[in-house]
Amino acid sequence: MTAPRHGRRIATAIGMLSVAAVTAVACSGAGDEPEGGGSEDPIVIGVSLPLTGDFSEPGKGVERGYEAWRDIVNENGGLLGRQVELKILDDQSNADRVVSDYESLIAQDGVDLVFGPFSTRLVVPSARVAQEYGMLFVEPAGAAQEVFEQGFDNLFYAAPAIANDHYNNLADYLLALPEGERPETAAVAAMDDPFAQGTAYGLRDKLEAAGVEVLVDEVYPPNTTDFSTIAAKIAQSDADIVIGGTQYQDAVNLIIALQQLDYQPELAAFSTAPTNPEFAAAIGGATEGILAPTGYSPKSQFPSNIEFVEKYTEMHGNPPSEDEANAYTTGQVVAAAVEAVGCAEQGECQQELIDWLRENTVETVVGPLSWDETGKPTGAHLIQQWIGGEILIVLPEDVKEGDFLFPKPAW
Repeated sequence: MTAPRHGRRIATAIGMLSVAAVTAVACSGAGDEPEGGGSEDPIVIGVSLPLTGDFSEPGKGVERGYEAWRDIVNENGGLLGRQVELKILDDQSNADRVVSDYESLIAQDGVDLVFGPFSTRLVVPSARVAQEYGMLFVEPAGAAQEVFEQGFDNLFYAAPAIANDHYNNLADYLLALPEGERPETAAVAAMDDPFAQGTAYGLRDKLEAAGVEVLVDEVYPPNTTDFSTIAAKIAQSDADIVIGGTQYQDAVNLIIALQQLDYQPELAAFSTAPTNPEFAAAIGGATEGILAPTGYSPKSQFPSNIEFVEKYTEMHGNPPSEDEANAYTTGQVVAAAVEAVGCAEQGECQQELIDWLRENTVETVVGPLSWDETGKPTGAHLIQQWIGGEILIVLPEDVKEGDFLFPKPAW
């Protein structure tokens, strides 16, 4: 990383101007207007999201996060003194559709900026479209390693860590246990999805390299609903721990299938699903001890997060989860660049925005973010666990909200 990255930080970075700056922009004459339009013209941001199809559950969470960001920014004066509009299309969880959506948003609708979709499967093809048009592409959910191996020079992932590193804190904890207390065997089931597999395999590979034997290693299609066969293999293996590379509904269905077979692992880790507000009810309340990595906690005291949680809870009746937070963070990252560079439109402005993010750290609701040359963030994820009916941070030790339960109680 270059030295300026650590020396030039943007406080809060939610796209707000100071009162004096807002007044200056609003009152300036035509010759002093910011690039990209007058102060009366909205800044239009194009987005394609999986609002239907396999990824609709998290896709709707991302939509809620983007909308909360828009509302807070507009209440605080907008970007460059201009209100923000979101133009959101439904890609139906389809990679071909997401490509046509971003082509339409950029080339036909002429949006000023774009935000990324949900899912690595959709991020890679849409980032390619954005790069062809020279557009900055900040995204909330393309966490798989392959995203950062495509050679994109316009992409930034708005979260603390990529998928393969999500479980690093958990792996470190388990491998530091005394030899007689470490898990000896593992069972792995992962959706055929780069993000889901990345999270599961990152943990699997670290444990296997340290001597943990992998007894089951299954991959299933994204539309799988019947997990009886996979659950039976896991139960019959009697593996010490089960690792699920999951989204939401697949994790719920797999857990229920394992419960019905009375398989009782010492540790159960599932990506994404346990942090969803509907998770506990969906599996009948038997959550105790279930783990998940997360890049976000609504309890964090980062200044912009306090406002975000308050606004989001007011809008929806419950605090935001990770999908909403990563979407909100995407907005913060783009807003920080826009305010710093002073423009928001297609053309040379986009390269200026990209260059600025390459050299700066942005303060967000998930903490300070900076990136390497591939757009990969340089932070680490937290480990959350269901304890006493709520999900708490248990690792790393210095930020924990509760003590790690291992082995987990029976479900």
